[in-house]
Amino acid sequence: MAWFKRKDKGILTPTEAKKEAPDGLWYKTPSGKIIHTRELKNNAYVSPEDGYHVRIGSKEYFELLFDNNKFTEMNADMVSADPLGFTDSKPYPERLKATQEKTGLKDAVRTAYGKMNGLDINIACMDFSFIGGSMGSVVGEKIARAIEYSIKNDVPLLIISKSGGARMMEASLSLMQLAKTSARLAQLSQTNTPYISLLTDPTTGGITASFAMLGDFNIAEPGALIGFAGPRVIRETIGKDLPKGFQSAEFVLDHGFLDFIVDRRDLKSRLTKLLKMIRK
Repeated sequence: MAWFKRKDKGILTPTEAKKEAPDGLWYKTPSGKIIHTRELKNNAYVSPEDGYHVRIGSKEYFELLFDNNKFTEMNADMVSADPLGFTDSKPYPERLKATQEKTGLKDAVRTAYGKMNGLDINIACMDFSFIGGSMGSVVGEKIARAIEYSIKNDVPLLIISKSGGARMMEASLSLMQLAKTSARLAQLSQTNTPYISLLTDPTTGGITASFAMLGDFNIAEPGALIGFAGPRVIRETIGKDLPKGFQSAEFVLDHGFLDFIVDRRDLKSRLTKLLKMIRK
């Protein structure tokens, strides 16, 4: 019976001393592939087994694109006001403050300039973690100022979109940002300074209806959701069933609305090659 009993009880580890794996150590993709978070970071946050592009924010994109992660951020302390006195489940200023504390961000976009493989680059990158990457007055103003910087300094502009659309808490003020950013981009185009728009998952609503689709080159990451309205709204409007995957980057590319799709692991080199070609 000794086979079924542990004689030396001294080697048992007490339950309270057993260590659990820390949260966030592993990442599981939608297809079920599991990858260590360290390996995921080293692979540009792309699952090597199935190519799934994990959603990331401005911090990660800046690390991937700026040489040695060195850049100068613009208008970093700009924050939204509450001119409409919006109140839903909680007052808008309270929601802003809670989101700022949770994410460490001031709003849903960060803008910065620096070097990318030795080339000057100006990047505006949206953060979906901040109220769904929604565009309010601050987002529109920061992007408009980033465009102005590119106009004055002849520095190529890259806007990385990741948004659910306009911010309902700012209503018409949010919608005005569509016109403001589009007008500034029209001014940029007159200077022949390149503008590249990178659409990531998801890019929807007013963002798609404004600056996201106005690039000299419109590119996207694999599998990104790109569209204006949701599938249900479109289905009810046209009264027809929609083709499978009709709002994926691949579908949008096939129908002529994108120039190409780029794997995030190749993003920096592809952008560098594209800018060198344009500048020549």
